[in-house]
Amino acid sequence: MNSTSSQPGGEGTPDTGREDPADARAAGPEGVRVCRDAPEGASVCRDASEEARVPRAGPEKVPVRGARHERVRDRRDGPEKVPVPRAGPEEVRARRDGSARALWSRDFGLFFVARAVARLGDTMLPVALAAGLLQHGYGAGAVGLAMAATAAAFAGLVVFGGVIADRFSTRRLMIGADLVRLGTQALTAALFFSGHVVLWEICAIGFVNGVAGAVFQPGVASTVPRLATDVQGANGAIRVAESAAQLAGPAVAGVLVGLASPGGVFAAHAATYAISALCLLLLRLPPLAPESRRAPGAGARAFRADLVEGWREFRSRSWLWGVILVWCVYMIAVWGPTVPLVATEVVQQHGPGAYGLINSALGAGTVVGGLLALRLRPRRMLRAGAVALVGFAAFPASVGAGLGVSAMAAGAAVAGAGLSFWGVMWATTVQTQVPPEVLNRIHAYDVAGSLAMMPVGQALAGPAASLLGTEQVLLAAGVTSLVVVLALLASPPIRDLPRADPPTEPIPR
Repeated sequence: MNSTSSQPGGEGTPDTGREDPADARAAGPEGVRVCRDAPEGASVCRDASEEARVPRAGPEKVPVRGARHERVRDRRDGPEKVPVPRAGPEEVRARRDGSARALWSRDFGLFFVARAVARLGDTMLPVALAAGLLQHGYGAGAVGLAMAATAAAFAGLVVFGGVIADRFSTRRLMIGADLVRLGTQALTAALFFSGHVVLWEICAIGFVNGVAGAVFQPGVASTVPRLATDVQGANGAIRVAESAAQLAGPAVAGVLVGLASPGGVFAAHAATYAISALCLLLLRLPPLAPESRRAPGAGARAFRADLVEGWREFRSRSWLWGVILVWCVYMIAVWGPTVPLVATEVVQQHGPGAYGLINSALGAGTVVGGLLALRLRPRRMLRAGAVALVGFAAFPASVGAGLGVSAMAAGAAVAGAGLSFWGVMWATTVQTQVPPEVLNRIHAYDVAGSLAMMPVGQALAGPAASLLGTEQVLLAAGVTSLVVVLALLASPPIRDLPRADPPTEPIPR
């Protein structure tokens, strides 16, 4: 103990030539020097004003609750007093607002730009295909066939893309996929500029794009949690950017078709893949945790084993396959028929301008849903997402009920917000609940299962409308969307699944 007496609180020895600290403090802060014994026997002197600021520890001080106080321990084996470290103001602010800190890093910004720009290009593609093929004498069936070639390749191969992504570097795979699509879209632009447009060539190029997309997409799921601790905030920000791009893409494509030609749109689309590849090239992904690293086996047998392992992991999570099972019904009975039948009904009854307005309202709603997902942090994410999904019923129901354009646009905005919020909750749940070593494969099964039934719903939309009437099919889609929500909420593994966010780290100094 660093005191002048053998007992705490005892009086100092007068013949030592040193003043007692209590007397020194009473004498006033100025002009008084107080001396203490250092551990080696030397004297250490300070002004009384400084001495008053030196922490003095007794045998043990009782900790005081509250962030402004610190506990001081007396180390029995030496004179050193060790204060328990406290967070500084920057760290306190970081813990209060960990989402902003964990989200907007340099690397996440690059990934954010890559996703937004790529989405902008993807939404330009339907306009380019429709305008280009119609201009060269092909009909609507040819446009659908070209789009179907890409969709079929993607849906059929994305599961294998998940296995590949878990075996190799996801960043390199995504860069390679972007470079492939840069080449294919540049070739398509050259074909349209030259006037040499053959349908089978366009379909073959579309198939290659679908293969590249199947290799690219699984890596997106595992990249987000590696770049941002706030996974929900990252998904919300990306959803907002993609929704804004979806609003702007068709308009940009229309301007380019008018100013240049469909070939100019394809050239711009190729440029978006170049920007995406550049951003991913500059990206620095943190290394995986040691327990997440795996040495993949070689050969077809090892590849099949990885595929089976992914299926086993997928099947072992009842909340996961439960949602996918419900979503298959959703795609067949709700989303599949809603998209083509709403387009047909609105264009026939109110003209293409009204359909453009409703589509824009849908996109604006998805932006709002993404912004809400940035703010709200529900404990039961899938439950909250399912409740938000109730809003989608307003879209097909308002069109099926024959309401006015403004009411249909409002219904579309509500539907977009609910669907977007659900999408963020679902993506965040998958990325935080599934181990990193199988996340790419699980995401691939998720994408394949979610999209597999959409073409079925679109194919059945026409016959169902002919048999029952377009309005009745759309009203049934609105009712079915509510049934889907009830099915999600009725399943305890889905309804009661708690969020599993990674811990928030303090800001590094």
